Formats: sequence, C-alpha cells, structure tokens
Amino acid sequence: MFSLARPHRDDVLLAVTGVSGGVILWLIGVHIQNGRLFDAPWVSLLPLVVMSGLELLRRSAPLTALAVGTLALVADQFTVGSLATLLLFTDLVYAAVLYSTPAASRRIPVITLLVTVATTVGFIAWAPSADAVLIGIVVGMVSFGPALTGAAVRNHRDAAEAARLRADQTALLAEMDRAQAVTAERSRMARELHDMVANHLSAIAIHSTAALSIDDPGTSREALGVIRQNSVDGLAEMRRLIGLLRESGAAGPPSAAPTLASLDVLVGQASANSASSGLTVTLDDVREESGPLPAPVELAAYRIVQESLTNALKHAAPGPVAVRLERSREVLRVEVSSVLGDRPGPRAPGSGAGLVGMRERVALLGGSIEAGPEPRGDGTKIWSVRAELPVEERTYRS
Repeated sequence: MFSLARPHRDDVLLAVTGVSGGVILWLIGVHIQNGRLFDAPWVSLLPLVVMSGLELLRRSAPLTALAVGTLALVADQFTVGSLATLLLFTDLVYAAVLYSTPAASRRIPVITLLVTVATTVGFIAWAPSADAVLIGIVVGMVSFGPALTGAAVRNHRDAAEAARLRADQTALLAEMDRAQAVTAERSRMARELHDMVANHLSAIAIHSTAALSIDDPGTSREALGVIRQNSVDGLAEMRRLIGLLRESGAAGPPSAAPTLASLDVLVGQASANSASSGLTVTLDDVREESGPLPAPVELAAYRIVQESLTNALKHAAPGPVAVRLERSREVLRVEVSSVLGDRPGPRAPGSGAGLVGMRERVALLGGSIEAGPEPRGDGTKIWSVRAELPVEERTYRS
C-alpha cells in the first residue's frame, strides 16, 4: 500500500537530481541504446519521469516503488534509454532491501541473483558471444549489486541497533543494581542507627518519665544521672556512626565496631538502667572456644543482645534478665530471656523495628532466630530470644 506520509527530504533531493540529470543528458544527446522500437529521443523521458517520481516512495513504500520501477526499466528498453533511469533503478533496488520488511530484504538479493544468472545463461544459450556475458554483468550490476549493498548496510544497521539495545539493557541493569545496593545500604544504616541509640533513648524515656511522675528529689537526681549517662553514651554512638559514614580523607579514623568483649560493659549499663524497674541482668558466657569470630558475627551478636536488653527495659516484668552465649565449632548461640508480664511504673513505647532488625541481621549471616513467649514450670511466662549464627568464614551479604 502507498503511504501518504510526507517524503523524506533526501528522497526529494534524489528525485529532483535524477530527473534534472536525465534531462541534461537528453538535451546533449547522450543515450545508451540504438535501434529501439521507440527511437524518438523524447520518449525516453517518460520512464525517467516515472523512475524519478518513485524515488519519493523509496522509504514509505519500497516494494511498490521497486515493482513499478522494474516495469519502468523494462519500458525504457524499448526507447533509446537514459543512464539516469538506470541509476535511479539501482537506488530503488538498494532502498527496497534497506527499508522493506526483514523477509523481503532477505528475498530480494536471492531473486536478483537468480535473475542475473538466468539472464546470463539465456543470452549465452541464445547467442554465444562476449556480448552475452557483458549483458549478464550489466544485469548483475544493476540488480544484484545494489541488493547486496543494501543487505550489507542493513545488517550493519541491525547490528548497531542490537548493540545499542544491549548497551541500554546493561545500563538499566546497572541502575537496578545501584538502586538495590542503595536500598540495602539504607536498610543496613537504619538497623545500625536503631540498634545504637534505641537502648539509650529507651532508658532516657523511662527515667525522665519517672522523674516527672515521682515527686522525690533523690529519685529525680538519680534519674537525671542515668539520663545524662545515656545521653553521653548515645552521642558517642552517634559519633561512631557518623565516623563510619565519613568519606576517606576526613579528620580522624572511625571508632571500632563493638564486639563480644564489651558485652560485660553493655550488661552493666543495662543493670544500672533497669534497676529502678526491678530487673536484674546477668551474663553467662559458656563458650567452649574463645578464638576470634568474624567481625560481622560479633557485631550481629552484640546488637542482638543490645536490642533484647532494650526490649526487656521497655516491656519486661520485674525479675531476672539472663544473657547466655554458647559457641561450638560452627555456630555461635545467643539467648536472652526475661519475665513476660505487666509491671508497674513508666514504660517506653515500642515500634517492633528491633525484632525486624534482628531477623535481618541473622538472615544476612545465614543463621536462624526465634523470638517469642515460652511457659515455665511455675506458671509464669518468659520472653526468649534465641539466635544461631554461623561462625565459619564466608562472604556475607550486605
């Protein structure tokens, strides 16, 4: 079907150049044939005009232009002929391969090759001579040559387009990887920030509420002392996190990440913070092996204990809070238990982010964790957190 789209300006230029060149050749009497049926020179202008007009359709309707152009070329053989008509036809063959459908672009070179071979063999069989071979060569140059050129250019363009699409896909995948990395880093920073400051802020909230609700100078002074200590410790933790986020070259190296060696300090601090709530915090370290652990494992275990103690400070009923560490050759076990129930006095609100953060940390290390209420023999319930962390060296997910 013909397309009503506006012709490309290059096609218009080709049409104008072709018809102008053909007219100039006609005016100076340059022809390519003699002794034809229609030997009047002006008759050769008719196929020339048709062929030039078809140049306007070389992109929008290339197969139609080639079919009509073939008829115009056959008609030109009955006139004295025009070199411009012949050259314009070669461009139509080239454009048909370049701009038509993929199936047509594959068929046209084969068809033109067969036409070239058949024409050469036919003329040699009809009149064996050098002229017959020359006719076959000319037919090949007019049909098969442009078709082969068009196929080469199209293959090059298709390869370039495929390379561009692959580059776009690679860029898209890289952007997706970058977005996932940013999301993972934001989650890691959120876990670290929550675990570092939640314990201190919970103690501050509980003791400030106690100071406001109990009209006793001694109690208020004690609460203010705890608030000050937790504020100082929280600021130190915040400075450590900011140090970790500094770019290289900033003043001063960041502080080291907490390890299991500092658990006794953490437990002591938790005991001081929770004494007014009737909680007693103890540490039972029964690790059989005291060798070094991978840094991610030590940090995760420390944060699990820290978050569990924070939850006990917020929600546990008066009673013991037990922290237990046990290590085998392949697994580090962390267990924190506290009494489950209501307690008098102020309580800090919880959001549930701590449990989510603990599960995320354990999942990144390929371990397992259980957290929930458990019944005891005396009828009371305890809240227990049990985590198992692999201790062998491996590449941990970030």
